[in-house]
Amino acid sequence: MNILLTGANGFLGKPLLKELINNSYTVTASSRRISLLPSGCTGFGIVNIDSKTNWSSVLSQQDIVIHCAARVHVMDEKSSNPLEEFREVNTRGTINLAKQAANAGVKRFIFISSIKVGGESSLLGTPLTEDSKYVPDDPYGLSKYEAEQQLLELAKNSAMEVVIIRPTLIYGPGVKANFETMMNWASKPIPLPFGAITNKRSLVSIDNLISLIEVCLTHPNAKNEIFYVNDDNDVSTSDLLRKLYRSFSNKTPLIPMPMSLISLLFKLIGKGGYSARLLGSLQVDISKAKTLLNWTPPYSVDDSIDKTVKHFIKLRK
Repeated sequence: MNILLTGANGFLGKPLLKELINNSYTVTASSRRISLLPSGCTGFGIVNIDSKTNWSSVLSQQDIVIHCAARVHVMDEKSSNPLEEFREVNTRGTINLAKQAANAGVKRFIFISSIKVGGESSLLGTPLTEDSKYVPDDPYGLSKYEAEQQLLELAKNSAMEVVIIRPTLIYGPGVKANFETMMNWASKPIPLPFGAITNKRSLVSIDNLISLIEVCLTHPNAKNEIFYVNDDNDVSTSDLLRKLYRSFSNKTPLIPMPMSLISLLFKLIGKGGYSARLLGSLQVDISKAKTLLNWTPPYSVDDSIDKTVKHFIKLRK
């Protein structure tokens, strides 16, 4: 089986590429920096993925495309029109690739979308499902949503099958952003006031996500479907911090401060958005993947956190 993988040097792409090579797939890896690609694959240098990118030189040889590359969140957004920037890469760039793939005879197109397509939050104990109705107003989420809609329409009018995967927050060795911040907190003997947070959030380890992608390469029931993916073990922020503390062998206790007071403090320092992520719930239901694909996450949350923390510690030495 021949596979084209985009975003091959990214947080997801790099370990996914390694797994595909180890499992003897013939992989063409698309990246801006092909010099960083491992042996065992063919590199395809790409400058930008947008509405004008020409993929013709590689697509005729492929059975499957796994599209991981995307324009992700920009902390210091300088564009005067962020939505247009996101659409050019995540919507038009995706559809341009997909149409060329369909015309070249590619059998299946696997699109790594985002939980933001389904929602920014959920009621505690009421997880989002693939059938939940929601249209994002965030530029990144909207660009992914529009790509999903157009891919499903393309699948109706071509022989190419489409599979859409919506990961929750992805963590694993090398993770950045909020998860890395929490590891920084948990690595120090400083008592934090987060011991009484009763929310629930779905997370997915990068190994569990890769496991589902591999199933979706060939499973007939994945055809033209959307799947959420998580570790099947939702955790509160307090639980996650305790697991991180345990992995760091840090016995510092968490202080049980009321959530309302935490929220107020974050608002006073201008971090209200961060407070919502720290205190709010965002759960997804993966029953569809478990039932249709007979898949369950093979790696536990505790083992995945241990692996992530070990890598974090190794980098700090």
